[in-house]
Amino acid sequence: MLTPNRLKRQLREGDRPLGLFASIPAPVTVEMIGQAGFDFVILDTEHSLVNPETLENMLRAAELAGLTALVRVAAVDARTVVPLLDAGARGIVVANVETPETLEALGEVLRFHPRGRRSMNSGRPGRFGGDDLVDYLARANEAMMLVAMVESRQGVDNIEALLAVPGVDMVLEGAADLSQSLGIPWQTEAPEVTEALDRVHAACRDAGVAYCAIPRSAGRLGHWHERGADAYVLGDERGIAFRALQGRRQEVVDGLGGPRHASGEGER
Repeated sequence: MLTPNRLKRQLREGDRPLGLFASIPAPVTVEMIGQAGFDFVILDTEHSLVNPETLENMLRAAELAGLTALVRVAAVDARTVVPLLDAGARGIVVANVETPETLEALGEVLRFHPRGRRSMNSGRPGRFGGDDLVDYLARANEAMMLVAMVESRQGVDNIEALLAVPGVDMVLEGAADLSQSLGIPWQTEAPEVTEALDRVHAACRDAGVAYCAIPRSAGRLGHWHERGADAYVLGDERGIAFRALQGRRQEVVDGLGGPRHASGEGER
């Protein structure tokens, strides 16, 4: 079940892969993301509640749909991370990285000897022991991705030290929390925020580490296209679904020729 990591190949070849956060705990939404043509998905456990069995089925859905599945975690803990890898995650996105020690700790639990100390178990990726296990260890080390979210003033200030940690595959921007860290919450396109992200991107380019942008407007998409971002996350499926539902309802309201009360707010 452990095939070469397609996202890593796309980054090496300059394909500019497109991804999405998945926050709804349902395998079918992951399958829809894959069928819609996305290249990778980040299953979110930082801001959403999902039980382990559902998460494992979401990873299965990603495999069936041809998606590279990463999982976002709030903190590095072997008791949390290792089961995700054994279930089939192709990498870990750790939120709000501020110090090299965080990435060093993730590297230890993400990869087997000699690159780490991940507890040995073949699980689903090694076909439950059906694969040659020594060969599996080497393939797993190559397939896993270590992704750091930089979303605070301290993370930006320490970016060079973060990128010096061996084995970092990609940096993902976090403009929303970064704006809060800079004292201007939700002003994700304020000059202070965009300048900080440009600094992170420049450091990634110098270090040869992929940079993934989260453009929240056409202007930001153009900004990152001009500067050569390596990958893009285009939001999360909850927000996309909500805006689509809202837009469809408004189309019908406009077509009916008049305003209506929002659902639940009309007269009884």
